[in-house]
Amino acid sequence: MPDSNLPDYLHLSYRSDLAVVFLRWTRPATSAEHREGYRTGLVLARREQAGRWLIDLRSRGLADPTDLQWLLEEFRVELKAALPGIPRRLAYLTTPYHADILRPRLAEYDHDPTNSTQLRVFTEEQLAQQWLQHG
Repeated sequence: MPDSNLPDYLHLSYRSDLAVVFLRWTRPATSAEHREGYRTGLVLARREQAGRWLIDLRSRGLADPTDLQWLLEEFRVELKAALPGIPRRLAYLTTPYHADILRPRLAEYDHDPTNSTQLRVFTEEQLAQQWLQHG
C-alpha cells in the first residue's frame, strides 16, 4: 500500500504477495533526495523483511556517478545490515537508452565480488519481477 506521507518525488509500496518493495521515482532527484529515497525504502524493507526491490528509474533518469558510487559502496552495506540473512536483489527498471548507460556503470563501480546484494538492469517490468522471484 502506498504511503501518503512520502515526498512528491517518490512512490513507495510493498506487495506482500510478491514480497517486493516498489520504489518508483516520479521525477529527477537531487543528490539529497536520491539518498533520502533509498533510506525511506530501507525503512519499509526492514519493517517487512523484504530484500527484493524493484526500482523504477524511468521518470527520474540515472543518478550521477557520485550517487551511484554511494549506492554501491555505502547503501548496500546499510541494506545488508538491515536485512541480515535475507537474500537481497535490486532490479532497476530503466529506458533502453539508460539501460545501455547503467550496465557499464554498474560494472565500473561494482568492484566487490563478495557483495551479496545482486543488482540487475531491466527495460521490461515483467522480466524484472521474474528475476526478483526466480532469478
